[in-house]
Amino acid sequence: MLPVTLGILVGLFIVQRHGTASVAKLFGPVCVLWFLALAGLGLWHIADGSQVLASFNPTWGIGFLVGHPGVAFAVLGAVFLAVTGGEALYADLGHFGRRPIMLAWFALVLPALVLNYLGQGAMVLARPELAENAFFAMAPEALLPGLVALATAATVIASQAVITGAFSMARGAIQLGFLPRLRILHTAEGQSGQIYIGAVNWLLLGGVLWLVLAFGSSGALASAYGIAVTGTMVLTTLLGVLYLVRSGRVRAPVAALLAAPLLAVELVFLSSNAAKISDGGYVPVIAAVIVGFIMWAWWRGTQLVRARVAKLAVSVPAFVRMMRNSSVNVIPGTAFFLTGDPGIVPSALLHNIKHNRVLHEQTVLLTVETLRVPYATAEERASVEPLGGCFLRVILRFGFMETPNVSRAMAHARAAGLRFDVMASTFFLGRRRAVATGRGAELVMDRIYLALSRMAADPTDFYHLPRDRVVELGERVAI
Repeated sequence: MLPVTLGILVGLFIVQRHGTASVAKLFGPVCVLWFLALAGLGLWHIADGSQVLASFNPTWGIGFLVGHPGVAFAVLGAVFLAVTGGEALYADLGHFGRRPIMLAWFALVLPALVLNYLGQGAMVLARPELAENAFFAMAPEALLPGLVALATAATVIASQAVITGAFSMARGAIQLGFLPRLRILHTAEGQSGQIYIGAVNWLLLGGVLWLVLAFGSSGALASAYGIAVTGTMVLTTLLGVLYLVRSGRVRAPVAALLAAPLLAVELVFLSSNAAKISDGGYVPVIAAVIVGFIMWAWWRGTQLVRARVAKLAVSVPAFVRMMRNSSVNVIPGTAFFLTGDPGIVPSALLHNIKHNRVLHEQTVLLTVETLRVPYATAEERASVEPLGGCFLRVILRFGFMETPNVSRAMAHARAAGLRFDVMASTFFLGRRRAVATGRGAELVMDRIYLALSRMAADPTDFYHLPRDRVVELGERVAI
């Protein structure tokens, strides 16, 4: 089975570049059929041991916890695997919204899972020898091939959802400044969520293949599942509290009081699963540390570069005043100078004046901002501000779940008052090359930042600028 698993995984990651829009219509019906099969098998076997219905009575669980605290603590880590995967439903809230996910969970997924687990329990109570592979033992031998095929299809669809989620998370991290600009391809017209990030795709494939070869089976990875999910739940609760407080919705004591019951349960499960760190549970911990370290190195390097540039920066108001009586030649056309800080003059503009001694009759300081919301509205997409003389400031805003497309957003800039001839416009980019100057641990962080910088996508591609009207001017910055 291992070669078959590896073949399916490699094929799944290879087709990501082409998108899944053509087969996505099958995902819903296949998943519905899968959960109906789970519910049907469960209903069929509940009669094997109807006493399993007593599990709805919480006094049995409480009695077990009180009477056997040591064993119960270890059992919590094992039974928690019954809910792993349920949290993945909420990973797509940004795509589908709250209502469809709640409807799918309470109307189909939760009832099907409960019925299936009840059926498995009843069957095992009646025939304990089937406990080793209880799920597939529920199906008659004649239907077993069909169930295996259906389970394989459902697994592939679930894996696809995880991969798509990884692309979305990576795009959000890029937009928020925690990862370098990676090339993002849209694989479906009209669906912003259908994207492909090659670097993330191949890193995921390498990691998954290593896990499969190292552990050999899903059972061997059970400890990793538990720690990954419980850790995610605890962090999500803490971030939820932070959001409630920072957004001003509730005060800190009230937010803590609301989260305390959830956090108490989650911490119990996390501590129970943490006992299996050495038994494969170290995998998600190491992965989290590596990803966190990479994100920190990129954020640190970016801030250092900005600090170095800020020391030599010229403020926009002072620059506009200087240019009023300047002898620089003014030429026709519109020039867009991209800058990350709307308050300072882009280095590309300073270099252009210094070396070429020209200034366009309409010089636009263009800033692309990332909002801390998934999507920007049409009203907040673009703003235009005259700065005096031939200078204007244009700010284009995108949500962190959007890929910034400057060419398309120019229509919003026109609606906001910008007037320019597309064929007489040029985009100027400042390409900064960082140089590592730290020592010891700082030098290591600097080199990681430089390595990540080489992975960054071309700004022309990332911002979707017209290739035939882009000019790049470079500079070296010591960090």
